[in-house]
Amino acid sequence: MPMQPEMTEIWEPEVEKIIPAKVLGDAPSDAIILFNGNNLDQWVSRNDPSQPAPWKIVDGLMEVVPGSGYIQTKLKFGDCQFHLEFSAPDIVDGHGQGRGNSGVFFQNRYELQILDSYNNRTYRNGQAASIYKDHAPLVNAMRGPTDWNSYDVIYTAPRFKADGRLDTPARITVLHNGVVVQNNSTINGLTLYIGLHNYPEAHGEDVITLQDHGNKTQFRNIWVRRL
Repeated sequence: MPMQPEMTEIWEPEVEKIIPAKVLGDAPSDAIILFNGNNLDQWVSRNDPSQPAPWKIVDGLMEVVPGSGYIQTKLKFGDCQFHLEFSAPDIVDGHGQGRGNSGVFFQNRYELQILDSYNNRTYRNGQAASIYKDHAPLVNAMRGPTDWNSYDVIYTAPRFKADGRLDTPARITVLHNGVVVQNNSTINGLTLYIGLHNYPEAHGEDVITLQDHGNKTQFRNIWVRRL
Protein backbone atom coordinates (compact mmCIF):
# COMPACT_ATOMS: atom_id res chain seq x y z
CA MET A 1 0.00 0.00 0.00
CA PRO A 2 1.49 3.36 -0.97
CA MET A 3 2.10 5.97 1.74
CA GLN A 4 -0.77 8.36 2.40
CA PRO A 5 -0.52 11.83 4.00
CA GLU A 6 -2.48 10.80 7.10
CA MET A 7 0.00 8.01 7.85
CA THR A 8 2.44 10.58 9.21
CA GLU A 9 -0.14 12.73 11.01
CA ILE A 10 -0.13 12.44 14.81
CA TRP A 11 -3.36 13.66 16.42
CA GLU A 12 -3.29 12.35 19.97
CA PRO A 13 -2.67 13.45 22.59
CA GLU A 14 -3.57 17.02 21.70
CA VAL A 15 -0.86 19.57 22.50
CA GLU A 16 -1.59 21.31 25.81
CA LYS A 17 -2.86 24.86 25.48
CA ILE A 18 -1.44 27.77 27.48
CA ILE A 19 -1.97 31.50 27.21
CA PRO A 20 1.18 33.31 26.10
CA ALA A 21 2.06 36.71 27.52
CA LYS A 22 0.72 39.72 25.67
CA VAL A 23 3.94 41.61 26.38
CA LEU A 24 7.23 39.98 25.42
CA GLY A 25 9.05 38.88 28.57
CA ASP A 26 5.97 38.67 30.76
CA ALA A 27 5.01 35.29 32.17
CA PRO A 28 2.83 32.83 30.23
CA SER A 29 -0.10 31.21 31.98
CA ASP A 30 1.77 28.08 33.13
CA ALA A 31 4.79 29.87 34.62
CA ILE A 32 5.72 29.84 38.29
CA ILE A 33 6.06 33.49 39.35
CA LEU A 34 9.17 33.92 41.48
CA PHE A 35 8.92 37.70 41.84
CA ASN A 36 6.25 40.12 40.62
CA GLY A 37 7.03 43.17 42.74
CA ASN A 38 4.75 42.41 45.68
CA ASN A 39 6.71 40.19 48.06
CA LEU A 40 9.64 37.78 48.50
CA ASP A 41 7.42 34.84 49.46
CA GLN A 42 9.08 32.51 46.92
CA TRP A 43 12.56 33.13 48.38
CA VAL A 44 14.49 32.33 51.56
CA SER A 45 17.96 32.98 52.89
CA ARG A 46 20.61 30.59 51.59
CA ASN A 47 22.55 31.00 54.84
CA ASP A 48 19.51 29.72 56.74
CA PRO A 49 16.67 28.43 54.54
CA SER A 50 14.35 28.51 57.56
CA GLN A 51 14.56 32.31 57.46
CA PRO A 52 12.90 34.70 54.97
CA ALA A 53 14.94 36.31 52.22
CA PRO A 54 16.91 39.24 53.72
CA TRP A 55 16.76 41.45 50.63
CA LYS A 56 14.27 44.32 50.32
CA ILE A 57 11.61 45.60 47.95
CA VAL A 58 12.12 49.18 46.74
CA ASP A 59 9.32 50.67 44.62
CA GLY A 60 8.23 47.20 43.52
CA LEU A 61 11.78 46.06 42.71
CA MET A 62 13.82 43.41 44.48
CA GLU A 63 17.12 44.91 45.67
CA VAL A 64 20.19 43.17 47.05
CA VAL A 65 21.06 44.14 50.62
CA PRO A 66 24.87 44.01 50.51
CA GLY A 67 26.31 41.71 53.12
CA SER A 68 23.03 39.94 53.83
CA GLY A 69 23.90 36.84 51.80
CA TYR A 70 22.50 34.93 48.84
CA ILE A 71 18.81 34.12 48.50
CA GLN A 72 17.30 30.95 47.04
CA THR A 73 13.94 29.73 45.84
CA LYS A 74 11.77 27.61 48.09
CA LEU A 75 11.08 25.31 45.15
CA LYS A 76 13.61 23.09 43.40
CA PHE A 77 14.06 22.85 39.64
CA GLY A 78 15.89 20.86 37.00
CA ASP A 79 15.29 21.47 33.30
CA CYS A 80 13.58 24.83 32.95
CA GLN A 81 12.84 27.98 31.01
CA PHE A 82 13.79 31.00 33.12
CA HIS A 83 13.23 34.74 32.74
CA LEU A 84 14.81 37.49 34.82
CA GLU A 85 15.26 41.25 34.45
CA PHE A 86 18.00 43.15 36.26
CA SER A 87 19.52 46.61 36.56
CA ALA A 88 22.87 47.71 37.94
CA PRO A 89 22.91 50.69 40.33
CA ASP A 90 22.22 53.90 38.39
CA ILE A 91 25.29 55.58 39.88
CA VAL A 92 28.37 53.90 38.42
CA ASP A 93 30.74 52.99 41.24
CA GLY A 94 33.70 50.68 40.86
CA HIS A 95 35.04 48.79 37.88
CA GLY A 96 35.51 45.27 36.61
CA GLN A 97 33.89 42.71 38.91
CA GLY A 98 32.94 45.46 41.35
CA ARG A 99 30.17 46.98 39.21
CA GLY A 100 26.64 45.67 39.51
CA ASN A 101 27.85 42.17 40.32
CA SER A 102 25.39 39.39 41.09
CA GLY A 103 24.56 36.05 39.52
CA VAL A 104 21.90 33.42 39.09
CA PHE A 105 22.83 29.84 39.99
CA PHE A 106 20.88 26.98 38.44
CA GLN A 107 20.53 23.96 40.74
CA ASN A 108 22.43 26.05 43.30
CA ARG A 109 25.68 25.28 41.46
CA TYR A 110 26.08 26.68 37.95
CA GLU A 111 26.31 30.47 37.61
CA LEU A 112 25.06 32.73 34.86
CA GLN A 113 26.92 35.95 35.62
CA ILE A 114 25.16 39.25 36.27
CA LEU A 115 27.41 42.29 35.96
CA ASP A 116 27.41 45.85 34.65
CA SER A 117 29.44 45.15 31.53
CA TYR A 118 28.53 48.42 29.81
CA ASN A 119 31.87 50.10 29.00
CA ASN A 120 33.41 48.02 31.78
CA ARG A 121 36.21 45.65 30.80
CA THR A 122 36.87 42.49 32.80
CA TYR A 123 37.92 38.92 31.98
CA ARG A 124 35.72 37.71 29.16
CA ASN A 125 34.47 34.59 30.95
CA GLY A 126 33.41 36.73 33.90
CA GLN A 127 31.45 39.49 32.18
CA ALA A 128 27.66 39.75 31.96
CA ALA A 129 25.98 36.68 30.43
CA SER A 130 29.06 34.50 30.84
CA ILE A 131 28.83 31.09 32.41
CA TYR A 132 31.13 32.26 35.14
CA LYS A 133 34.77 31.20 34.71
CA ASP A 134 33.55 28.84 31.97
CA HIS A 135 32.11 30.32 28.74
CA ALA A 136 32.27 33.93 27.59
CA PRO A 137 29.12 35.28 25.91
CA LEU A 138 29.15 35.36 22.12
CA VAL A 139 28.65 39.15 22.20
CA ASN A 140 28.30 41.89 24.81
CA ALA A 141 24.61 42.92 24.64
CA MET A 142 24.61 44.96 27.84
CA ARG A 143 22.53 48.11 28.17
CA GLY A 144 23.65 51.10 30.23
CA PRO A 145 23.32 51.16 34.04
CA THR A 146 20.14 53.26 33.98
CA ASP A 147 18.41 50.72 31.71
CA TRP A 148 16.98 47.30 32.39
CA ASN A 149 18.43 44.07 31.02
CA SER A 150 16.72 40.73 30.50
CA TYR A 151 17.90 37.12 30.48
CA ASP A 152 15.83 34.40 28.82
CA VAL A 153 17.29 31.00 29.55
CA ILE A 154 16.74 27.41 28.48
CA TYR A 155 18.55 25.26 31.01
CA THR A 156 19.09 21.50 30.71
CA ALA A 157 20.23 19.83 33.92
CA PRO A 158 23.09 17.32 33.99
CA ARG A 159 22.33 13.61 34.02
CA PHE A 160 24.20 11.05 36.09
CA LYS A 161 24.68 7.31 35.80
CA ALA A 162 23.39 4.93 38.46
CA ASP A 163 26.85 4.80 40.03
CA GLY A 164 26.99 8.61 40.34
CA ARG A 165 29.31 9.30 37.42
CA LEU A 166 28.40 12.05 34.97
CA ASP A 167 26.39 10.87 31.98
CA THR A 168 25.68 14.19 30.21
CA PRO A 169 26.72 17.66 31.41
CA ALA A 170 24.36 20.58 31.91
CA ARG A 171 23.68 22.79 28.90
CA ILE A 172 22.38 26.33 28.61
CA THR A 173 21.03 28.73 26.00
CA VAL A 174 20.81 32.39 26.98
CA LEU A 175 19.26 35.39 25.24
CA HIS A 176 20.51 38.67 26.71
CA ASN A 177 18.16 41.50 25.75
CA GLY A 178 16.86 39.29 22.96
CA VAL A 179 20.34 38.45 21.60
CA VAL A 180 21.67 34.88 21.68
CA VAL A 181 24.80 34.97 23.82
CA GLN A 182 25.02 31.30 24.89
CA ASN A 183 24.00 28.82 22.20
CA ASN A 184 23.39 25.43 23.84
CA SER A 185 26.67 25.83 25.70
CA THR A 186 28.05 22.95 27.75
CA ILE A 187 28.48 23.78 31.44
CA ASN A 188 31.70 22.13 32.56
CA GLY A 189 30.74 21.73 36.20
CA LEU A 190 30.48 23.57 39.50
CA THR A 191 31.10 27.30 39.33
CA LEU A 192 34.45 27.69 41.09
CA TYR A 193 36.30 30.96 41.60
CA ILE A 194 39.61 29.09 41.76
CA GLY A 195 40.33 25.88 39.89
CA LEU A 196 38.84 23.89 37.05
CA HIS A 197 35.12 23.25 37.00
CA ASN A 198 33.94 19.69 37.58
CA TYR A 199 31.02 17.48 38.61
CA PRO A 200 32.11 15.99 41.96
CA GLU A 201 28.84 14.24 42.78
CA ALA A 202 25.46 13.29 41.38
CA HIS A 203 22.47 15.43 42.28
CA GLY A 204 18.86 16.03 41.33
CA GLU A 205 16.64 19.08 41.20
CA ASP A 206 17.77 21.96 43.39
CA VAL A 207 17.03 25.59 44.14
CA ILE A 208 17.71 28.63 41.95
CA THR A 209 19.97 31.07 43.78
CA LEU A 210 20.59 34.80 43.41
CA GLN A 211 23.94 36.17 44.55
CA ASP A 212 24.79 38.94 46.98
CA HIS A 213 28.15 40.24 45.72
CA GLY A 214 28.09 43.53 47.60
CA ASN A 215 26.27 45.60 44.98
CA LYS A 216 22.71 46.95 45.13
CA THR A 217 21.64 45.21 41.95
CA GLN A 218 17.87 45.25 41.37
CA PHE A 219 15.56 42.61 39.89
CA ARG A 220 12.03 42.44 38.53
CA ASN A 221 9.74 40.08 36.59
CA ILE A 222 11.28 36.71 37.52
CA TRP A 223 9.49 33.56 36.43
CA VAL A 224 10.25 29.95 35.54
CA ARG A 225 8.64 27.09 33.62
CA ARG A 226 9.52 23.47 34.26
CA LEU A 227 10.49 21.61 31.11
